[in-house]
Order: sequence, then C-alpha cells, then structure tokens
Amino acid sequence: MTAALERRLDAIVRSSTSLMQVLETARRLALPDWLIFSGAIYQRVLNHLTGRDLDYGIKDYDLGYFDPSDISYEAEDRVIRRVATAFEPPLREMVEVRNQARVHLWFEAKFGESYAPLTCTAEALNRFTSATFSVGVRLETDGRLTIVAPFGLDDLFALRLAPNPARKTNGFARTAASATARWPELTVIN
Repeated sequence: MTAALERRLDAIVRSSTSLMQVLETARRLALPDWLIFSGAIYQRVLNHLTGRDLDYGIKDYDLGYFDPSDISYEAEDRVIRRVATAFEPPLREMVEVRNQARVHLWFEAKFGESYAPLTCTAEALNRFTSATFSVGVRLETDGRLTIVAPFGLDDLFALRLAPNPARKTNGFARTAASATARWPELTVIN
C-alpha cells in the first residue's frame, strides 16, 4: 500500500463530516479492536473519484469489533444497544455493530458459505467478496487514522472492482452488478 494512496484516503475520510462523527464516537466507545469498514469507507472514495456527493449511496456504517470473551448474541446485543445510545438519528439507525468473534456462528446460514472463526477484526477484510472493498479505518486517540487494506488501495483508486484473490465467493457477480449500477465508471476485473 503506497503512502500516497493512504494520504488520499485519509483526506477523503476526514472530509466527510458524518463519517468523522461516526469515527469520533466509535473512538470514545473504545470497543475492543474496532474498525469502521466496508461501504462507509470505499463508497466515499468512489464518490470522491467520480464527482458525487461523499454520502451518495451510503446506507450504513459497519462498525466491527472483536471480543472473544463472550460470543453470545446477548453480549453482542448489549454492545449494539450501547452504541445506539451514543448516536442521534439518523446515525443511530445507520451504525451497524457486529462482534467479528461471532460472525462464524451465523454467516453460513445467512450467505450459504462456510466461514471459519476470525482472530481479529482486520482479518474480516481478508474475506470480503471484493478485494477492492477490503478497507477499514480506525481513528486513534492521537487523531491519526489507522488504515487497514490487506489487498492495497490501488484497485479502489483506479476504479477497478476485483474479486478477492484469497477467497472466491458466490457473491462477486451480484456485488459487481450492484456496484456498477451505482458507479458505472467502475471496471470489473474477473
């Protein structure tokens, strides 16, 4: 991952008032091993690069954390409720919190594909349908952004939609169709 692309991503993230509000609130909540990832990040880059409003197409903010000490639904639900109280509408309804330590318990039933247990939140990015979308950020206490992008940022900034080279899924064609409907400027690499 090049430093230049990291700086560009940092600038795009910081220019989004709503995303920064989510990041600042998540930082205050101090969930273990947390990241904001998925569309909350990559969609803003696509919007910036294609001249759209930064919030175009943003449906939610995925807030992942990792707490293997209690992987029950009840424990996750307590965190979900705690996070919800930290936000005012509309963000309250848009921040989706999931304990990455328990994703393997429900993933196959929901998506029809097996999913081995994770060891940290960042590892989830290695399993996304598209390598292009595998990017997450965390706002540190000193104001720095930690950027996690296991497949780099080149494809994202080149508007190339590539499948995950480490995990082939049945969902890439559906993901590509949905993304190109919103950003026809994308080039799909199969």
